[in-house]
Amino acid sequence: MKQIALDIAMARAPTLASFCAGPNEAAVAHLRLWTSSPTRSPVPTYLWGPMASGKSHLLRAVGEALREQGARFGWLDAGVHQPPVFDEGWAAVLLDDVQLYTAEQQHAAFSWFVQAQALQRGVVAAGSLPPSDLALREDLRTRLGWGHVFQLLVLSEAERRAVLRQAADARGVFLGDEVMDYMLNRFSRDLGSLMQLLDLLDHYALQTQRAITIPLIRSMLENA
Repeated sequence: MKQIALDIAMARAPTLASFCAGPNEAAVAHLRLWTSSPTRSPVPTYLWGPMASGKSHLLRAVGEALREQGARFGWLDAGVHQPPVFDEGWAAVLLDDVQLYTAEQQHAAFSWFVQAQALQRGVVAAGSLPPSDLALREDLRTRLGWGHVFQLLVLSEAERRAVLRQAADARGVFLGDEVMDYMLNRFSRDLGSLMQLLDLLDHYALQTQRAITIPLIRSMLENA
């Protein structure tokens, strides 16, 4: 069954608290400790795993935590076609989807990495492959792999269902099995998107004074 992309603008920024860790608790605990420390370690961190394992959520959550502390950071992903020069005012460098970097982006990432390390600033990066398998320039690839490396695993369907059920119960919302099946079969299965969908459904149900049903989901999408 074809899944529907969730193209509704999301108001809530990803946070470490909103990430459902499941088997990835070690990585999340490490990032919580790193972001909360007044003297953040300059040892780099690299997260890797398949699509929907939460890499981008965690990277953006790190950025949000730094922003809340009043810190600025450099951000580079495959969509940044003209990377800026390194800013010494950055508290950290965040590199997402490194496996997709062009030669120019790899050059910028390496430059940022070296300058951040020289100033004892942190680097947190994410990619779909372990460092040893990345098809990147060797000097960048080896630097991505010399610090803390965490493999992220996708939550099983049973785990996703349990998390959705728990989140719905916490909101005082009832999700019937047919609604849960619809959400898992018709929308992106990554948990971050599903939790955002639940937030939207909860808000829309309150606005319309209706229970969350499949017709309500269709109505929300038609009126988005």
